[in-house]
Amino acid sequence: MSFGGIEAGGTKWVCGIGDGVGTVLATETFPTTTPEETIARAAQFFRSGVRIDGLGVGSFGPIDVHRASPTWGRITTTPKPGWARTDVVTPLGAALKVPVAFDTDVNAAALAESRWGAAIGLETSCYITVGTGIGGGAIVNGQLLHGLLHPEIGHMRIPHDRSRDPFDGVCPYHGDCFEGLASGEAIRARWGRPGEELAADPMVWELESEYVALGLMNVICAISPQRIVVGGGVPKQPTLLPLVRRRLLGLLSDYFNAPELTRPDAVDTYIVAPGLGDLAGVIGAIELARRAAQDREPRA
Repeated sequence: MSFGGIEAGGTKWVCGIGDGVGTVLATETFPTTTPEETIARAAQFFRSGVRIDGLGVGSFGPIDVHRASPTWGRITTTPKPGWARTDVVTPLGAALKVPVAFDTDVNAAALAESRWGAAIGLETSCYITVGTGIGGGAIVNGQLLHGLLHPEIGHMRIPHDRSRDPFDGVCPYHGDCFEGLASGEAIRARWGRPGEELAADPMVWELESEYVALGLMNVICAISPQRIVVGGGVPKQPTLLPLVRRRLLGLLSDYFNAPELTRPDAVDTYIVAPGLGDLAGVIGAIELARRAAQDREPRA
């Protein structure tokens, strides 16, 4: 059997076909344009390749993840122009005639990392992406975390010292939330250039590491993950994660009785890069598809 997966990001969509055991057989990446054009291009990718038995979509959000809801399968209050209230699932299901699973892009990545990546064998782990925006997904007691809605780690409030950083933040809803202060778009807006052009400026990365460490501390206090995987484009700056680990230990102040949260050598294996690299999201979406197809199979 073959399964399709889409990492539906606000900047680009990554479509992939896999075997359901962590191997990706084919991919295509294209920019996120209008909903109609982007969804149609994804459907064409799957129609022109190997027949798939299910499709998983890990989408930028916020999204409606509850199947009993009349708006399940939709992107909801996103600030991305033209995408608010977009129904993603219905047109893809109609075009491909397969069961469709729908979750956040970061939950999909968290799922993939827990099965085949940097969080294998752990009951509770988090995947956090720091890219154009910031988001986070979680595996808790072996299951994807959902609740009233879904985790919105990027919109946590974190301390903001305006005397040090007078920047107002870029989030159109909350201003200086985690995403508003530390996302790739925040870096660009604050400094006037994207992060990849600021690699040699230590002031940029000291401030960024402060905000990322504050966000991770909130996650540790609330969820107590056994490992945090940090992906996205911003952490590809090689100095960032070492700075984050060092600052995080300072913030935690030896309160937590765990070596991962008190010892420099142990925190290096606690805050880690994705084991699956940039494919975590699409691999997780393929796994969502496998599960959706399995749920549709008749029981003996």
